[in-house]
Order: sequence, then structure tokens, then C-alpha cells
Amino acid sequence: MTTDGHRGSSGQSINEPVPIESQGHLNNVVNEHEVVLVDFYADWCGPCQMLEPVLVGLAGETAAVIAKVDVDEHQQLAGAYGVRGVPTLALFADGEQVEQHTGALPADRLRDLIEGYTNE
Repeated sequence: MTTDGHRGSSGQSINEPVPIESQGHLNNVVNEHEVVLVDFYADWCGPCQMLEPVLVGLAGETAAVIAKVDVDEHQQLAGAYGVRGVPTLALFADGEQVEQHTGALPADRLRDLIEGYTNE
């Protein structure tokens, strides 16, 4: 059995966005990490493309895990979280959803959101 490069024990830093494959995968990521920022995106979405380098940067410089859900591939998963537009960002802390924002947010605002829930 092999493990992919995105898995890690709780507390291990993941320095790049994690592509989500299913509801179960998302649940595992949310439950294994203190703070998870989930980006519900679409490849055809201009604001999503502009947000991508911001999220890559945040994955490397914050304690949060950045997870990515392609709404075209995972429509039911997006629907379960009430995603009506992309990008939609859902923030989870200690296994619970604590914030949700539609639209691209600037890096400093996202960093402040994440840092508000990390216990460093």
C-alpha cells in the first residue's frame, strides 16, 4: 500500500494545496488538521485562477492546510456545502466549519482569517 505525498500525521505541515477526491477525503483532511481552508473552484473561473497563487503561498507560509475541490468534478460535494458561486472558501477549525466566503479574498485577509483560528 502506498501513501500519496499529501497525507501526513496531524500537525505535519503540508506546503502545497491538497486536491480533494471525495467527501470522505475532505472529512479526513478536515479531521486530521487543526485548520483547513477549502477552495471550491472551477478551472474556467477567472477569479479562481487569480486566487491560485495566493493559496499556494498561504499553504507554504501558514499552519493551515489548503484543500481544493473542483466543483465541476464534485458537484454533490459543492452542493453539500451550499456553494452557489466560485470561488467559495470554507474555513474549518478543529473539525468544524467556522467561516465561508464567496469570491476571491486578498492574501492578507485570508492570512488573518487563518491566523484567527490557529493555536500557535
